Amino acid sequence: MLYQLKVVNPHEYASNCTEPFPNSTNLQKMEIRQSLLYRGPVDPANWFGVRKGFPNLGYIQNHLQILLLLVFEAMVYRSQDYHRRRHQLAPLPAQAVCAEGTRQWLDRDLPSCLKYYMNFFFYKFGLEVCFLAAVNVIGQRMNFMVILHGCWLVAILTRRRREAIARLWPNYCLFLALFLLYQYLLCLGVPPALCIDYPWRWSRAVPMNSALIKWLYLPDFFSTPNATNLISDFLLLLCASQQWQVFSAERTEEWRHVAGVNTDRLEPLRGEPNPVPNFIHCRSYLDMLKVAVFRYLFWLVLVVVFITGATRISVFGLGYLLACFYLLLFGTSLQQKDTRARLVLWDCLILYNITVIVSKNMLSVSLACQGDAGPRPGLPAARGGGGRPVGQRLLPVSAAAAQGVPQLLLPARSGRAPRHRPAGLQVCCT
Repeated sequence: MLYQLKVVNPHEYASNCTEPFPNSTNLQKMEIRQSLLYRGPVDPANWFGVRKGFPNLGYIQNHLQILLLLVFEAMVYRSQDYHRRRHQLAPLPAQAVCAEGTRQWLDRDLPSCLKYYMNFFFYKFGLEVCFLAAVNVIGQRMNFMVILHGCWLVAILTRRRREAIARLWPNYCLFLALFLLYQYLLCLGVPPALCIDYPWRWSRAVPMNSALIKWLYLPDFFSTPNATNLISDFLLLLCASQQWQVFSAERTEEWRHVAGVNTDRLEPLRGEPNPVPNFIHCRSYLDMLKVAVFRYLFWLVLVVVFITGATRISVFGLGYLLACFYLLLFGTSLQQKDTRARLVLWDCLILYNITVIVSKNMLSVSLACQGDAGPRPGLPAARGGGGRPVGQRLLPVSAAAAQGVPQLLLPARSGRAPRHRPAGLQVCCT
């Protein structure tokens, strides 16, 4: 707020960077004008997170929102503590919210089931939530950085057993924390007031364009890394940290008694009483929900797999179709097979899904290498091409040949071949 005073004038100490010569940078002329270094005076205070903002309330509103959230959190904890002390109540075990939402009341009725999952949803399905958060990071980013997330997904899923995943999980959380810090430093970059561009912009001989720099998530004054992508990384780190606590809590007797046992034991019960009552006869709405889940969820998954493979015609989609048809051969008889045999097929489908995600992200580098930042000198823009020449977007031709591209495309609509073609240009008809 002190920086907003009128006595502070950034124009008195701002840096004015000199534009480089065309042969000393790989930036295009349009990119130089839009670069943070050369489009105007550079305020050194902006790098430290301080900038002139008008009005002042718009500048500090985010800080006020954080302050209000912290105050609200303190009020909730203080009111809970006061209520317990006044009525001489002990805190609920295992950090529960609803008193009746325990494992003993889970199979009673639908409200009890909802209360249980309000208390312990992440305890039961936190690992799956972390996997979904990791896939969300990969899908939103689609750059070089998320290849590491894909490798970690493969490494975790190949462990299969929950105990093995729990041993690997602290290393995964450490990677996410350090990786988030590293990406934040990339978004921060060097102070622009120094008027020093990055090495990948120093010479025209450097084979890197703006699209490739963006895909590699490198700091740049023209194509600045999108810092909002770090929100999804932070949510993934938050979920992974909570799951780390779950792995520690599920070993304690308190959580085992209140929330149930988290195990992936595959052996059937032998002489032991089944803790789950028979729900086949549908005596309640909860039993009806269980029957619907266990009877139709298999077919719902196959429908999703089929839609995934049919909507996108590609080699990857063919794999989904083959997997769908292979599982359709078994039908519900697959559920009568040995547990390990069933899980092997499902693990193969999951690993194929992760392989497709990582492969598509790695193949996106070809689009980044072929990306174009804007029109080049000497190539006239064709009408209807969005300001970019047709010859530049489709074929690497010379300026003289690019002028003849519209004349070559017009006869193709009527089925007649052109009489003259510019030298060095070939037209492919499909």
